[in-house]
Amino acid sequence: MAQQSGHPIVKINNNNKAIEMARYEIVLPKMGEGIIEATINRWLKGVGETVEEDDPVVEIATDKVDSEITAPVSGVLSECLFSEGDVVAVGAVIAILKTDAAGDVATEPSRDTPQPDDLAAATDAVSAPQADDAHNPPEVTEGETELDVASELVLTPLVRSIINKEKITGDELRNIVGTGQGGRLTKRDLTAYLENRQQGDAPTLGQGHASAVKPAPVPPTVVPGGDDTIVEMDRMRRLIADHMVMSKQVSPHVTSFIEVDMTRVVRWRDGVKEQFARREGAKLTFTPILIEAAARAIREFPGVNASVDGYKLILRSRVNIGMATLLPGGNLIVPVVKDADKQNLAGLATAVNDLANRARHNKLAPDEIQGGTFTITNLGAFGSITGTPIINQPQVAILAAGTIRKMPAVVETPEGDTIAIRHKMILALTYDHRVVDGGLGGQFLQRVTQHLENFDTGRTA
Repeated sequence: MAQQSGHPIVKINNNNKAIEMARYEIVLPKMGEGIIEATINRWLKGVGETVEEDDPVVEIATDKVDSEITAPVSGVLSECLFSEGDVVAVGAVIAILKTDAAGDVATEPSRDTPQPDDLAAATDAVSAPQADDAHNPPEVTEGETELDVASELVLTPLVRSIINKEKITGDELRNIVGTGQGGRLTKRDLTAYLENRQQGDAPTLGQGHASAVKPAPVPPTVVPGGDDTIVEMDRMRRLIADHMVMSKQVSPHVTSFIEVDMTRVVRWRDGVKEQFARREGAKLTFTPILIEAAARAIREFPGVNASVDGYKLILRSRVNIGMATLLPGGNLIVPVVKDADKQNLAGLATAVNDLANRARHNKLAPDEIQGGTFTITNLGAFGSITGTPIINQPQVAILAAGTIRKMPAVVETPEGDTIAIRHKMILALTYDHRVVDGGLGGQFLQRVTQHLENFDTGRTA
């Protein structure tokens, strides 16, 4: 859930004391690093409705997660300053609550408080353009600079800063295809263009708007049959689809597999899970155990806990492990366990249960799905033996766990080899072959296996 955000509008009385007026601004809060705007998904309260403190007022959507903004005080919702579908800048006032804090004090805003008209003007830079304008960018006349053109386009502050920093000319801006809402230019559009420009693949001036970047493969045209059902992808599924395609285009994927004997882990969990459930009120799953093993291995092989920036490798100082979580509607979200290497197993289990539960009820804050440096996904939840996961960019590796099966295996004993029933699982590690070679990937996967097979069964949950 997004944090509460708002502030009272104040007025100075004759005694030069500040008194709280009967209006309270609800502000779009800061929601994590890199998030500068959000879309108003839907208003959960209507104008004139009574709102209690902490009641959800509006559902917002970023490119990361959908979340709710709650009322910072009790009152009546008197104004909604944006409509559903509007893109709003972080820090903008989105609604006004009337409260009883000041009785009959006048309700007009103070001189320093932005008015709705001012807010609309201030957020023009992050509002989606009209469809016609999106595909007909302004022409650049001789002598115009990139700032002249940028001022006529609908751009976010982040995009404008990239244009200024990289000195993208006005002519170049005309040739960059915007893939954002209504054809708006995004950070990804500029990054792709700059990569192509650096490699000499950027278009020459005058090539036209559609030639800015290498054209994406054209998917085949599908003609539905008369009895077929057409289902429009929801917003989250579209985001997932775009992210997966981008990841495969950016990173050369390689997957290595290893078989793990999980017998010690299974027997230990069977012995403590009821005690854990009584104490914590939640199940003890295998996920925190996998996170612990992966976090310990990452400390030994930090090359898998990294990101790529051009020809630079960024080794992450923190071990923040994302866990792919299935939502009731069938989509996936990846909440992040921060500093997983610094938590014990009980702490990891508590964090996993909390994040998974709130993810399924749409109560995650945007910051809780950001900052991941490595991801784990459980393919075995529905019986899959193994698979080849797609890297969660900008990470360089993802670990997938298959189902745990009872299998006959050769076991070495002092009396010689024997056949025994063991609990086996296959781990699959997909890694970015630009920076992670088979040697590093194999060593990391082997070390995770060793941590699991030598699990300390004397510990308590």
